[in-house]
Amino acid sequence: MPPVSASSTADVSQSSGRSLLEDSALTSFHRRLTVYSAGGPFLDGLILGVIGVALTQIGPRWHLSGLWEGLLAAAALCGLLIGGTVFGYVTDRFGRHIMYTIDLAAIVVFSVAQAFVNGPEQLLVLRFLIGVAVGADYPIATSLLAEFSPRKHRGAMLGLLTVMWSVGSAAAYLIGDLLLRLGPDGWRWLLACPAVPAAILVLLRFGTPESPRWLLSQGRVEEAEAVMRKVFGPGASVAELGAPAKPARFSAVFRGAYGKRTAFVSIFWACSVMPIYAIYAFGPQLLTAMGLGGNSGTLGSVAISLVFLIGCLVFMPLLNRAGRRPVLVWTFAASTVPLLVLGFFPSLPAVVAGLLFAAYAIAIGGPTLLQWIYPNELFPTEIRATAVGVGTGFSRIAAAVGTFLTPLALGHWGVGATLLLAGVVSAVGTVVSIAMAPETRGASLEASSAA
Repeated sequence: MPPVSASSTADVSQSSGRSLLEDSALTSFHRRLTVYSAGGPFLDGLILGVIGVALTQIGPRWHLSGLWEGLLAAAALCGLLIGGTVFGYVTDRFGRHIMYTIDLAAIVVFSVAQAFVNGPEQLLVLRFLIGVAVGADYPIATSLLAEFSPRKHRGAMLGLLTVMWSVGSAAAYLIGDLLLRLGPDGWRWLLACPAVPAAILVLLRFGTPESPRWLLSQGRVEEAEAVMRKVFGPGASVAELGAPAKPARFSAVFRGAYGKRTAFVSIFWACSVMPIYAIYAFGPQLLTAMGLGGNSGTLGSVAISLVFLIGCLVFMPLLNRAGRRPVLVWTFAASTVPLLVLGFFPSLPAVVAGLLFAAYAIAIGGPTLLQWIYPNELFPTEIRATAVGVGTGFSRIAAAVGTFLTPLALGHWGVGATLLLAGVVSAVGTVVSIAMAPETRGASLEASSAA
């Protein structure tokens, strides 16, 4: 990332009691960092989406059972569990920017390798490994972005990561529809295609500075000062970041007040992504089961992804206006209702079912916007990436279970029971959000993360 000149930063005076970092106007540095960090969620949506489309060609060719389809679809999510949990802690111990490009380079290698597999066993291993790399990027990129974000714009900057996930998901269906037309081996090109944006992001991320908050937590004061001056101008100082904190142990996220925050983040995150990942991974199959598939199955999946994108864009401005807690509670509740209705009445007319799916896709935009906002705002620098990693891990356990069970549930229980179960999971997330969701709007990272 190119250096930022002093003239591009906001003229914020420390003598006025304001913080150069927390109260800065958006600069070209902030915009680039946001776009580069959002590349990870984009790749996640793309990687998850392409397996669902590829399985429509791989399944018949390899004579895969529902069990094998579920395993292949859930493998990357299991990898996300390991990648997020392990590398979140590694990121807090050894720094944000060290892994900021290495993890994407791994995605390039594993994506290309998928094009040369000769059976489901090989593909299963590679799907798991690519999931580890994607999972590692979440705590790395989101922590780095949060620690450079001005408080006024933090919600929108972190929320863009969710928007890019839906863009990646929609792109998977569109690209998949084109590449599968290349012939019986079109799925190979499809599974390899994430390597292209990942390689571009590797090049763009080079030169990104380390987080001054993390450097300060390691006692590397001079380096933190240098980064502050480089990004925010010659008048910037680490003094505004407070006293250096000692590196914490992994267990810190499970103790005391932070343990309760970890429970909240993990549960609400898991309950929001479990239905989402199942629906997006098997969008064509679900839509076909509801009479919305056929030749329009892929287009229907794209439509759901785009409506989901609209929901994210609609609720993003409300994060600062209404606050984090109201957006989470009300949108979680609103997303639960369509799933329950579809579960109880699976034979509704196609138009009505399509509208209910659209209502769900819009409403769930609220909870998913907060999946990366809350864990970054509720935990201090020394355990922030660890907390994001743990939240990612728990949520991906739920996502993996949902993705694995979806083809089995469709085959044995039918679409009604499958969607009813998704609605129950969403209802649990709503109740937990009502009971535990805090408000962090307008607070500095130091204030919102204080125990």
